Amino acid sequence: MIDLTHLEKYKENNRIEAKKAIGGLPQSLWETYSAFANTLGGIILLGVEEYSDKTLHAVDLPDPEWLVKDFWDIINDKRKVSRNILTDDDVSIRQINGKHIIVITVPKLKKGEEPIYIGGSVYTGTYMRSGDGDYKCSVEEVAAKLKDISR
Repeated sequence: MIDLTHLEKYKENNRIEAKKAIGGLPQSLWETYSAFANTLGGIILLGVEEYSDKTLHAVDLPDPEWLVKDFWDIINDKRKVSRNILTDDDVSIRQINGKHIIVITVPKLKKGEEPIYIGGSVYTGTYMRSGDGDYKCSVEEVAAKLKDISR
């Protein structure tokens, strides 16, 4: 876990992703959820922006409770996300210097579990994490993952 009272000490990396989310849940949130679950796990911070010097800073979400409700509605919609692997303990609203953010802790999938994907297709909606970014897996990468599962 990261020390949120010193958020500015952190940078986005293979286990931390910041999303401003002032206008609602960004589409890229679901790609990051898939990527973290399919790689090493990680922490998604909503209401946090990355400055040009790569440091992270809270921006204060105007209605974090609504965003959390929207998050749960979407993550449990099989048309959007293949599977919800989170519990209530994995999503929390936190306050940093009077500013509200949402912290989502995504665990790594257990060995032998099918990848988490978005948009209804494992072959076109599976993501992985590399460095500080998410990338869409190729059909060949997904096929290899699925082959490993069936062994």
